[in-house]
This record gives sequence, C-alpha cells and structure tokens, in this order.
Amino acid sequence: MADGIPGRQRTFDWGVRPALGREAFLVAPCNEAAVAWLDRWPDWPGPALVIHGPPGSGKSHLAEVWRRRSGAEALDATALAQPAPAGSRGAAALVVDGLGQRIDERALLHTYNAVAERGGHLLLTALTPPARWPLSLPDLVSRLRVAPAVAIGLPDDALLAALMVKLFADRQIAVAPEVPAYVVPRIERSFEAVAHLVERLDRAALAEGRPVTVPLVRRVLALGEGGPDGPTEA
Repeated sequence: MADGIPGRQRTFDWGVRPALGREAFLVAPCNEAAVAWLDRWPDWPGPALVIHGPPGSGKSHLAEVWRRRSGAEALDATALAQPAPAGSRGAAALVVDGLGQRIDERALLHTYNAVAERGGHLLLTALTPPARWPLSLPDLVSRLRVAPAVAIGLPDDALLAALMVKLFADRQIAVAPEVPAYVVPRIERSFEAVAHLVERLDRAALAEGRPVTVPLVRRVLALGEGGPDGPTEA
C-alpha cells in the first residue's frame, strides 16, 4: 500500500539512461541519408553539416554517435552565446544541438568561423532546415546556404515498433511483440507520440506493479492522448 491506495505502489522517477551508441541507433529509410552523411565524415564538402527533423527523431542520438567518433565537443544551442571556459571549444569538431527559432546569429557565425579556421567540422541539429531559420546576417546565411542539410523524415510502421521496443529497453523493460503490434496502428505516427506513450505506460506499470501488456496499453489509450482520433478498442 502506498499513497493511501491499496494495491498501488509509489512511483519514483529514477530517470532514463538511453542507449546512445551507434549499434543502438535504428536505421530506417527515413534516416538513412543522415546516417550516410555522418559515416562519410571527415569527407564532407565543407565545414558544416545540418541534420533536421521532428522532435524525438534521433537527431541528438546521431549527434552523440558522431561526437564520440570525431572527438567533438558538445554544445547545447541555448549555451551558444555564453562565454566558453578556458581551453574549451578548441577541438577540431563541435556539435551544436537543438537550434531553434531564436538563434544568436553572431555567436553561431563566430563558432562556425572558429571551427572552419581550425580546419574542423561543425554538426548542427534543428527541427527545420537553415532556409527556414529567421536569419539576417548575410555572412551566416551565405555559409549555411552551402552547408549540406539532410532531413530525418517521418517513421514507417516498422521503425515505430522498433523504436517503442528500444525506448522500453532504455527503461529496462522488456515487452512482448504483441505490444508494439497493438500500439502502432492506434497512435499518431510520430517519434514524439511513441516516446510520450512509452513514458505513460512505464508510469502506469510502475503504479500498478504489473508488466506492460496489451490490456494495460488498451486502458492507457482509453484515457486519451493515444492518437489524433482518440482511443481505439480492439
């Protein structure tokens, strides 16, 4: 008994440690172009490469794989304009992850130039391609215009199912094949929707002290947020 409710367990958010190695990345038609560009490094045509795609599509995972391979320093886009600690950002490769609609253009241009002057490489990740970023500095626009920008597209059924299994494995949960087979036709077809549902199912399973099964999935979907058309019963 916990929280005064018989039969339920208190849940604790221990955090999730995702598997971010190359072997853990799920290659599919929607992302194989991005993987090919990273595998091509260091034979890029210029200093920079941009990977863009929807939330949860694996941009940060790919960036981490490349960071480990290249020895790059990692920098969150929100910290782009912050003063760098002494001796940092001097590597021949740099990852700037999570560029959004509010970009410090001068800081990004300075970072690009510094990497290029060292003969290094810069990997940028964002939701949209640079052509859609609200940029006004001509020098930055011209540099990003010639940088390859590769998209991660929408997932197919096989990738959604495999992604669900991986996300559960990241939480040290094994699920039977019938679970993703039941889920995939019943949710919004996006990386973000799968990640959100996995989190909800994990919390529900912890709260009830039971494994993740199709009956549990059915009940969680019936509570809403299962997909664009609402819950569907089998």
